[in-house]
Amino acid sequence: MKKNKVLYVVIPCYNEEEVLLETTKRLKKKINDLIERKIIDKQSKIMFVNDGSKDNTWNLIEQLHKEDGLITGICLSSNRGHQNALLAGLMTAKEKADIVISMDADLQDDINAIDEMIDKYNQGNEIVYGVRSSRKKDSYFKKITAEGFYKFMKFMGVDLVFNHADYRLTSKKVLDELEKYQETNLFLRGIFPLIGFQNDIVYYKREERFAGKSKYSFRKMMNFAWDGITSFSIQPIRLVLNIGVFMLLISILILIYCIIVKIKGQAVAGWTFIVCSIWIVAAIQMLAIGIIGEYVAKIYNETKSRPRYIISKNLENK
Repeated sequence: MKKNKVLYVVIPCYNEEEVLLETTKRLKKKINDLIERKIIDKQSKIMFVNDGSKDNTWNLIEQLHKEDGLITGICLSSNRGHQNALLAGLMTAKEKADIVISMDADLQDDINAIDEMIDKYNQGNEIVYGVRSSRKKDSYFKKITAEGFYKFMKFMGVDLVFNHADYRLTSKKVLDELEKYQETNLFLRGIFPLIGFQNDIVYYKREERFAGKSKYSFRKMMNFAWDGITSFSIQPIRLVLNIGVFMLLISILILIYCIIVKIKGQAVAGWTFIVCSIWIVAAIQMLAIGIIGEYVAKIYNETKSRPRYIISKNLENK
């Protein structure tokens, strides 16, 4: 007789007290239904990861755990960011789960897509990506910037699943391989395609946030995108090299022009040209130094080998 798989749903939380109870209510209903239909094992759980929240999030998680053994959680010692919090949950859950589904706490990810994800897994897929079917509810600005992000990342050589965030199913086998990736600068959307294995996609309709405000400001999204580019692509460095070669060729042409004018004895007005050239070249140099500096900084962070997260409390141990 085939044994049902243990499923853990991992949910990073940062100041999510407004939505936590409703998220738990909906997920409990879904998980209990899957257990009753014998699709997953009764040892399956919902794991919240408290990423150093400043509100009542962790107290709520502890209370929910006391009321129902289906709920569990871990608390990080400080705020480490979404990607590190998610990694902490995945690495903790894989010790007891056969399959792990990661999702956000804001109820924008369609919980009903879990059924299809498990079906895809049972068909032999080790990774199942949740991909939003449309961006009709997004503002024009958000739609353009989000889709532009994926296209730009692709252009930079980063292999991403278009319109996929961090709603995905992964098997224990995949998470064991993920553990071997030791980089400090995490960009999980780029790492999972690198791991490989048979995979598939489940399309779902992304809803409005149930309550509270998004923790991802435009500035954080830009930093996240830049981390993804510099962690997975050397294209910016090559771009600097290409600009350098182009500027060298332009400089040679200007040098030849200046020599010809000098030989002919013609007066050179040239002040505006010289001033503009100085500013443009200086700007390009500063840009080049900045890009190279970003890569050097990442190398510096990687060489320190500091822990990506520290778990201060684990309800699994209680």
